[in-house]
Amino acid sequence: MTLFLNYPSASAQVPTSPRAQEASRRVTPQLKKDFSKKGLTLGSPIFIRIFKEEKELELWVKDDQSFKLFKTYPICTYGLGTLGPKTKKGDGQAPEGFYFVGPQQLNPNSQFHLSFNLGYPNAYDRAYVRTGSALMVHGNCVSIGCYAMTDEKIEEIYTISQAALKKGQDFFRVHIFPFKMTQENLKRHQASPWYNFWTNLKEGYDFFEKDKKSPPEVKVKNKKYVFEKENN
Repeated sequence: MTLFLNYPSASAQVPTSPRAQEASRRVTPQLKKDFSKKGLTLGSPIFIRIFKEEKELELWVKDDQSFKLFKTYPICTYGLGTLGPKTKKGDGQAPEGFYFVGPQQLNPNSQFHLSFNLGYPNAYDRAYVRTGSALMVHGNCVSIGCYAMTDEKIEEIYTISQAALKKGQDFFRVHIFPFKMTQENLKRHQASPWYNFWTNLKEGYDFFEKDKKSPPEVKVKNKKYVFEKENN
């Protein structure tokens, strides 16, 4: 059986708050300059990749027919866990896999400054009866299983995400990997119990790496991720 990952509703309004508005007012002028230097436009569709081992969040922006890397942000912490996916509530792990963020998943009133919900558990996680909720990318630089940024960095990421959704992107994809998915890195971790899971993640990683035109359409079939060209 093929399962579609839970795409957010395209009709949802982008939430806001005085805190989010103030953050946007403060960071937007410099963001527009930084976007312009790279030939990009604030409000264009985005794509995010996260790498645990490197503690990096990449923010990609669509330019005509392909995506360009806008900026790589350092991650403060991803909680108490190690490499490997989240499997149950309270395990301290941060998710790995393929997720989607729509307007209703943005939280402009977060207790961790600003945040967005990754949508864990997705269809793959549910197929393995994984539990947990409220797994976020947020500020405050503290975490027990979320991807925590500094407040300064989350303000940029949140403002860029909000702008893309307001300009009509129905949702943006967040692909989360244990490390940069090279053959060398996989070989270093071949003794891990998660090796087969990670080789499946690498298929999605390679799909985008091939030409940077678009992250793949992701489905779940026979308890594995499968990848197809995105329908634009």
